[in-house]
Amino acid sequence: MSRNTTFHKLINWEYWPAFMFYIPNVPYAAYLAIKAKSLMFFTAVNPAIKHSGNGAESKYKTIQLIPEKFRPKTVFVNHNDKFDTVINKIIYEQINFPLIAKPDIGFRGLLVQKIDSKELLKEYLSKYPIDIIIQELITFKNECGIFYYRLPNKKEGTITSITLKKFLTVIADGTSTLSELILKDERAQIYYSILKEIHKEQMYSIPKKGKQIELTIIGNHAKGTQFIDGNHLINKQITSTIDKLNREIKGWYYGRLDIKYDTFEKLMNGKDFKILEINGIISEPTHVYDATKHSYFDALKAIKNHWKIIYKVGTINHKKRNIVYTNTSDFINEMIYLKKYTTKIKKLSL
Repeated sequence: MSRNTTFHKLINWEYWPAFMFYIPNVPYAAYLAIKAKSLMFFTAVNPAIKHSGNGAESKYKTIQLIPEKFRPKTVFVNHNDKFDTVINKIIYEQINFPLIAKPDIGFRGLLVQKIDSKELLKEYLSKYPIDIIIQELITFKNECGIFYYRLPNKKEGTITSITLKKFLTVIADGTSTLSELILKDERAQIYYSILKEIHKEQMYSIPKKGKQIELTIIGNHAKGTQFIDGNHLINKQITSTIDKLNREIKGWYYGRLDIKYDTFEKLMNGKDFKILEINGIISEPTHVYDATKHSYFDALKAIKNHWKIIYKVGTINHKKRNIVYTNTSDFINEMIYLKKYTTKIKKLSL
């Protein structure tokens, strides 16, 4: 990474590490734990998801909560599965190439890849000997994150955040290689090491002048996707649509839906969209990462407010619905495992 890129990331808070957004809120989280009389109050928020979605949950199991018409065709691949078994699973679910492969447990886009052929899938599975899921590639042109919660004693919920996603794109000038185009782009150059792996066969070719090249199709900030505040789109219609969906997902009260959709109007009306993932308590109201509209302190405030919501949902579920808080030692052991696992897949990604 160049010195200029490092400096750019240092002075632009949207690129700062996750702990910068959570450590300042630790005292408030501790206050809520004292108030709830449990360190584990947050584990009662989403009874349908392991630990309410702290990052250790299976993506495959979680996505099965979504009504079939709104979820991508998905298969689970055990790390011990033979390749022929994997291919048979894909054929049975009628998933075609290109497709998406990603770890069954993971976040921030780690090891998420578009796979174009059997040969490349075999290479991926060999390189990453972990449990993964394979999904059909959803071709809707737009993606957003919708953050929603519903208090368990209420019939209707609230959307607190809509994040529109702008995928990293460069436009060819007819003389520069793809590598040079990436290095000339202020945002794209930050992700050069990732992009050179994605486009390794095209990096030194010269695209036709005027061609718009989408550098990644993974809607993750860590992959270069720009998050745009879409809160102006929150209205009764989209809230009603997500309310209806929520009623079909038993045991999910809080989190972010990552959605691919055709047009926002159709999404508002409950048509032509697929939910890529349900994220639980670890998810964020990602509209705050639109640095053109929000400051670092806005982000801290939004995260603090969402911790307050977690407290409300968790304690209501515990008191009114007898949802048991996770045992503290069990949770700590799970987090130790998750840290080791995350370290492992980070090493695999190098």
